[in-house]
Amino acid sequence: MRLVLASASPARLSVLRAAGLDPAVSVSDVDEDALLAAVPDATAAEKVTTLAGAKATTVARRLEGADALDSIVIGCDSMLHIDGELVGKPKDVDTARARWRSMAGRRGELVTGHAVLRVVDGEIDRVAEGHAVTVVRFGTPTDAELEAYLGTGEPLAVAGAFTLDGLGGWFVDGIDGDPSNVIGISLPLVRRLLAGVGVSPVDLWDHP
Repeated sequence: MRLVLASASPARLSVLRAAGLDPAVSVSDVDEDALLAAVPDATAAEKVTTLAGAKATTVARRLEGADALDSIVIGCDSMLHIDGELVGKPKDVDTARARWRSMAGRRGELVTGHAVLRVVDGEIDRVAEGHAVTVVRFGTPTDAELEAYLGTGEPLAVAGAFTLDGLGGWFVDGIDGDPSNVIGISLPLVRRLLAGVGVSPVDLWDHP
């Protein structure tokens, strides 16, 4: 059985590798803006789960050869829910700066949609989807610290303009919930979704 991660996120890949898995990586070409525009009235959880499902499905449908015989495809999408708004990666430094000034010293919810697909003999055989929510309590960086953080470029590459496992971890006071979800992929949720398609994570461990 092969495992495929439908994400370019090095953080998600790192979480899975630390948990004993070594997935192949295949990045989808899903138009996220168009998908979100098609579901304007959906909840935050529904939006990220829709995106995760679309990414996983796109990758699953283009599997070939041995990969198409028996594979698990995992898709994820993360956004920060704060002030009733769902925000992804900031488009520029000014946007990231404004977000940090707004969320400093406050709380937000990191919401990640997950989709796990079982592909058998070239067809999507089973699908399990869900979402995870973790409350993030943000610290208050000084102006100098914020400018230094923005200068690294990291906030532009991640949902909500922060990381827990990188440089942004200095400015997160704490979380309430699953830490792996904040990094981008919830191991407890993925375990349950894998069970939904008839697989245990131990079946996928990368044994020496």
